[in-house]
Amino acid sequence: MPSCGASWSSVEPPIRVGLPLPGSRGEGQLRRNVDTSVADLLRQFELERLEVNLFRGESRDIGSPQVFGGQVLGQALMAAYATVEGRVVHSLHAYFLRRGDFNAPIVYHVDRGRDGGSISARRVVAVQHGEQIFNLAASFQCELPGLEHQSTMPQVPPPEELADSRQLDPEVLARLPEKLRRVAFLSAPFEFRPVEQIDFLRPTRMAPVQHLWLRARSAVPDNDALHRCLLAYVSDFNLLGTSTLPHGMAWLSGEVRLASIDHAMWFHRAPRVDDWLLYAMDSPSASGARGFSRGSIFTRDGRLIASVAQEGMIRVVTRPAG
Repeated sequence: MPSCGASWSSVEPPIRVGLPLPGSRGEGQLRRNVDTSVADLLRQFELERLEVNLFRGESRDIGSPQVFGGQVLGQALMAAYATVEGRVVHSLHAYFLRRGDFNAPIVYHVDRGRDGGSISARRVVAVQHGEQIFNLAASFQCELPGLEHQSTMPQVPPPEELADSRQLDPEVLARLPEKLRRVAFLSAPFEFRPVEQIDFLRPTRMAPVQHLWLRARSAVPDNDALHRCLLAYVSDFNLLGTSTLPHGMAWLSGEVRLASIDHAMWFHRAPRVDDWLLYAMDSPSASGARGFSRGSIFTRDGRLIASVAQEGMIRVVTRPAG
């Protein structure tokens, strides 16, 4: 099997661990051309290196009671990337252990499990207030040629024919909690254009399927590691909520409480999060107070770039009448 050598060094790890990233534009130019919400998201991925394998990241309040799981997932992957040279992440498996506090930094400890001829293994433990809140196992590989096939992208309307989530019905926006409306919807770093129109405050029973076009609201530096970390970040957006759709319930309505238990992701091809991506989600099962959801992420021209799976707790708070 070919080993990783100098020829693979074009895939550079982040340093400091943030902007300006190797192979990207200068920080000043980037800041001028980037939407303010995207610039703030990129700053979240500027991890501070405390020791050789120890990093610290800042959190943001996005309107939920705890740190957004995608933030911890993406930062942990960025920390792992900082210890790998010349290889790209192809899979990750993560567990959410405790709620994160967005008022305090998160420390990430990376265990360099193994560097083989073509694959590297890393484990990351996230700690806050002296307790583990999250752990991640990730595998990195040289980019090698081989057999290829993929599933077909679902046929859905293009993003130009769909409304941005910022253009929600004013009545729906008015019923959202103020902080959630301001942070998660009106100033989100990603643009979301859902195919299915779902009222998450007054949901109706429907098939456990969602299709969502998404992209960053402005350009992101040309750094493959950063794009993969940001894809991990956004892959946690409402995936678990798919499993509540056939029950006519939603977390925004207060009828159920959702909490991610784990998150797995496989990267099949290089992503760009500043181009339109289709996130096709479904939920084949819910049982035992848990919901299971899957996702496939496609480029606009139909290339499958990632697969996602997640299980989470679903606690019924109230039951709808009838």
